[in-house]
Amino acid sequence: MFERFTKDARAVVLGAVGHAERLDAETVEEQHLLLALLDREASRASFALTSLGLGGRRESVRAALAEARRRGGLSRADTDALSGLGIDVSAIVSRVEEAHGDGALEGSHGNAKGAGDDSGRGKGWWAGFVGQRRTFARGAKDVLTESLRMALAERDRHIGDEHLLLALAARPGVPSEVLADLGVTYVALRRVLYGGGEAKAG
Repeated sequence: MFERFTKDARAVVLGAVGHAERLDAETVEEQHLLLALLDREASRASFALTSLGLGGRRESVRAALAEARRRGGLSRADTDALSGLGIDVSAIVSRVEEAHGDGALEGSHGNAKGAGDDSGRGKGWWAGFVGQRRTFARGAKDVLTESLRMALAERDRHIGDEHLLLALAARPGVPSEVLADLGVTYVALRRVLYGGGEAKAG
């Protein structure tokens, strides 16, 4: 499937691996794909993000993703649900960090031990992008697969970075929550990318 990815989409996937490496994450996660999308310029995804006002607010996205990593990857919806059960996630994070240091709850985002092993993890079509430098977490694999569905739904013959962005915005989780907080929803992205009264990305 990776042969259907455009140059921009491939750059996003490789950029996500780079973000995972810089953050010392064991696996490539959905948040790394979002960070790589924010790095793009002169692509359909970057046009859509800029059109929706995200151009100058990239640091807000990075800060929100860092905060979610600090909470062990929990979204705000997750923390609200736990709060409803009487569990104060902020208090737990504070106590754990007091005892074990900053970022102690980052879990699989925390270190890269074994990320380069050749034990068969990470095999699949996505391995063609990056070899064995980093494996893709389930959520990131699902985004890549969903991007194909997005392209097929629009009858596009390729998978571009805009399809990766649409897939991230459509899936529940931290990346879509962070984007939605800044006004970048799946519906808004589709309107900008495919019409419906607004300028289309070309």
